[in-house]
Amino acid sequence: MLRIAICDDEEKQLGETAALLKAYLHVRPGLNGQVEMFQGGNELLARAESMGGFDLYILDILMPELSGIDTGRRLRALGEGGEIVYLTSSNDFAADSYDVRAFFYLLKPVKEGKFFQVLDGAVEKLDRRRSCAVVVATADGPRRILLESVRYVERIGRRMHYDCTDGAVDSQSIRTSFREAAASLLADRRFYLCGASFVLNFQHVTGVKGQTALLDNGQAVTLPRMAAAEFKRAWGSYWLEVES
Repeated sequence: MLRIAICDDEEKQLGETAALLKAYLHVRPGLNGQVEMFQGGNELLARAESMGGFDLYILDILMPELSGIDTGRRLRALGEGGEIVYLTSSNDFAADSYDVRAFFYLLKPVKEGKFFQVLDGAVEKLDRRRSCAVVVATADGPRRILLESVRYVERIGRRMHYDCTDGAVDSQSIRTSFREAAASLLADRRFYLCGASFVLNFQHVTGVKGQTALLDNGQAVTLPRMAAAEFKRAWGSYWLEVES
């Protein structure tokens, strides 16, 4: 099921966007989409926090109290990895939309053809992310972990510790080097080896200050002094390539 949230303070615009989504889901019945509508960012955030978030967010930018940009920032702070599409009557906020890793930025009035094309791209990206996983041998048996949920992996003793958006997972004792054990992660361009026994997922890093990587759940991770500058460069390059 594809769970979609629309947020717009203008009731007329909210209805028009919902009608476009209904038409889209009608011609894409395999998606089995479910749409919820909100007239304010705080209402949406409360819902996302209570029930685990949505796959796709269609957000107006110019809203009172909490703008679409601020709503997006707070969703990312909650650890929400859903794709965000912004709708706006002004092109003054394109740069801000990059701060929340928005998938696309559409100017109103939204044309059906362009809207459908953007939604197809967002769904394709979601499908790719959902299909990427690693199987970890744990004391309780094999555990399949989606790569998009992994914030970082570190070696603790002889085990691999996976810090994930839905909880932590510890592997059984490994018999190889950390780099070899993390090879399936490092084959994905989202992951970066920091030092000898620590891997970070660029998608969960919101900023880099000196030797500190700031994560989307509020954690601050200290980077090795010699690796910090190169990590910051690689993190910036990753997002420039993803958004280009």
